[in-house]
Amino acid sequence: MSLIAIMVLAFSMSADAFAAALGKGTELDHPRLSEAVRTGLVFGTIEAITPLIGWVGGLAASAYITAIDHWIAFGLLFAIGTKMIWDSVRRAETAEKPKRHSYFVLVITAIGTSIDAMVVGITLAFLDVNIIGVALAIGAATFMMTTLGVMIGRVAGKTLGRTAEALGGIGLIVIGTAILIEHTMLS
Repeated sequence: MSLIAIMVLAFSMSADAFAAALGKGTELDHPRLSEAVRTGLVFGTIEAITPLIGWVGGLAASAYITAIDHWIAFGLLFAIGTKMIWDSVRRAETAEKPKRHSYFVLVITAIGTSIDAMVVGITLAFLDVNIIGVALAIGAATFMMTTLGVMIGRVAGKTLGRTAEALGGIGLIVIGTAILIEHTMLS
């Protein structure tokens, strides 16, 4: 996997966390940078761990499905990307605002936004990638995007979050298509 593909993957995986962080930023009363960094650390750490969990699970099954691994990668990335786009379009405009964000709420939200990273980790088990490097890239991108998202969210509102999530979904579909083309047409 090329460095560009890793970066696109990392920022695609961080798009839903960015969208959630925008929402968190709009829900708080003028969040400080320390709150944004705290949120970024929670989201980035969880987002870095979940592809590793998925990768281990994928390795256990890889010996049985290497002949179709590129189709699995394409299918999973396409499904996740399509779901991200769909969620960005259908999410309700108004949601009840919490009074504050506890550590528990941040962890649960981070887990919810990182399920796609675990599925991507399963996909990566079928490819020749450095999973530690990819997981660190995903975690770092998520930390940066979430921290930035909270700070932007305090002034920009929720509209940008939908766009970021949709673009992240498109990025996953493009990566999945590139994997399929690389393994079927270029081999």
